[in-house]
Amino acid sequence: MKNMTLANIAAACGGTYHGNEEDQNKEVLSITTDSRKAEPGCLFIAIRGERVDGHDFVDSVFEKDALCVLSEQELPEAKGNYILTESTLQAIKDIAEFYRQQLSAKVVGITGSVGKTSTKEMIASVLSEKYRVLKTLGNFNNELGLPLTVFRLTEEDEIAVLEMGISDFGEMHRLSKIARPDICVMTNIGQCHLEFLHDRDGILRAKSEIFDFIAEDGKIVLNGDDDKLSTLHEVKGIAPTFFGLESGREICADELVSKGLRGTVCQIHTPQGNISVHVPLPGRHMVMNALAGTAVGLELGLSLEEIKRGIEKVEALNGRFHMIEHNGMLIVDDCYNASPVAMMASLDILMDAEGRKVAILGDMFELGENELELHAGVGAHASQNAIDLLICVGERSRHMAEAAFEGGGCGEVLSIPTLDALLKTLPKLVQTGDTILVKASHAMHFEKVVEKLQTL
Repeated sequence: MKNMTLANIAAACGGTYHGNEEDQNKEVLSITTDSRKAEPGCLFIAIRGERVDGHDFVDSVFEKDALCVLSEQELPEAKGNYILTESTLQAIKDIAEFYRQQLSAKVVGITGSVGKTSTKEMIASVLSEKYRVLKTLGNFNNELGLPLTVFRLTEEDEIAVLEMGISDFGEMHRLSKIARPDICVMTNIGQCHLEFLHDRDGILRAKSEIFDFIAEDGKIVLNGDDDKLSTLHEVKGIAPTFFGLESGREICADELVSKGLRGTVCQIHTPQGNISVHVPLPGRHMVMNALAGTAVGLELGLSLEEIKRGIEKVEALNGRFHMIEHNGMLIVDDCYNASPVAMMASLDILMDAEGRKVAILGDMFELGENELELHAGVGAHASQNAIDLLICVGERSRHMAEAAFEGGGCGEVLSIPTLDALLKTLPKLVQTGDTILVKASHAMHFEKVVEKLQTL
């Protein structure tokens, strides 16, 4: 890892080095917080978690020939080098910030209330047509996950596409300080984390902290169809590029033709020309993601043909509208997370499905004082879409079921109190030919629903 000597690491985090003096000039080969992934030449950062304390595994990582351990407690019996620091959680951010500045890779930082991951996948797919790209894996988008993603960068990587997620004020400022984005992308301002950010204006302020450490010659790419983002006309002297489905955007799309759950064909219009594209994943939001990918691709010098190829190669991730065909059913695994806007968008896509349309929806968290009304709004939307079978799971989702029942548009509405109760009754509720949407907040553990459906 370039310039990641033990001396530089200690300086970056304000730590004190203990160990072999000659080793201070050695570069670590990798950095991990997982003792199971420790390897020769690595730096192991001992993190105190709610259930596990990394300091308990110091001996085992030295047995694997780790070059050094970063610790927030003295290790008088250490069998190797260690750096003592006040807080390893702060140190990991400081070290990642230092390492980011050793590398020449351009960084695309992506934030927004919903759609960060699918937009990240689209942008990475587009840029991979021209560059060597590293992208955020899984949900490594917070103050611990982002540094670990940065540590995966090598000198060979040309672009890093980094997802940046927050739940409170100040977090994005700290993430931006690490990432130092060259291009900032914002997908939308929705209703996530209202418990901490109060309202959509608060969400906009918190998300806008991504601009705090943007490069001087940086670029900004925004969803121009979002009423909040469309108000950002200039940031630090940088005029944003707006994308959207409405006319007048610099990057826009029209002539949308739905292919059901197989995606959408559309025309994308840019200042450099137009392209006809088959976006292979369903929903208008995926067309928006394609527009974001187009905008970023043009900023980084891709041709329209390269952008088209990248869009048409994008694939869904597990838990992110991932379609699974099993025993005559089409299971739509969209259970990674949920917000009212995202849930209603998924219900809209379900309308393009063949066969009986079944939605298994669960509680959404961190919605603030209006959470029950927001759940009811999703239920009303399901009624308007005439879902054949709506199954609402959890105490909050009871209000979703009540609103759907009052709307009268759904074929059948069920309210089930717990996940365990759902799993027991699920075999009696679904049938061959169904298209089944599964969606809830991550803490509902709806991946168990997807697993159960694949056993029927």
